[in-house]
Amino acid sequence: MQAKNILCIKYFLPRLLNGVKLKKDDTVLIIAGKDKGKTAKILKSFPKENRVLVEGVNLKQKHVKPKKQGEKGQVVKIAMPINVSNTKFICPKCGKAARLGYVIKKDIKARICKKCNSEI
Repeated sequence: MQAKNILCIKYFLPRLLNGVKLKKDDTVLIIAGKDKGKTAKILKSFPKENRVLVEGVNLKQKHVKPKKQGEKGQVVKIAMPINVSNTKFICPKCGKAARLGYVIKKDIKARICKKCNSEI
């Protein structure tokens, strides 16, 4: 019975949570984790995994082998994706951290800021 429940969670949960409203080039505030309080730009969005790649946040060290003879190996810092729930959108109009909503006008779906009600 437990294996069946785990399978259901693995299959259905990602499909329920993939309502990512954040897009590439949006500015976000990090609200949880070791980078809490930082503001940065989204480089890439992964809606199926419910994650976003944010510039300069959640940096991990990767050890890189030398490619050519005589070249030294090095440690490179790479940004890794973080969960969308750990970020909050910053409205470009009012400059505040806010939630996003949608409005449909003349068959066009547009994102709006929930604090200042301006279209983004």
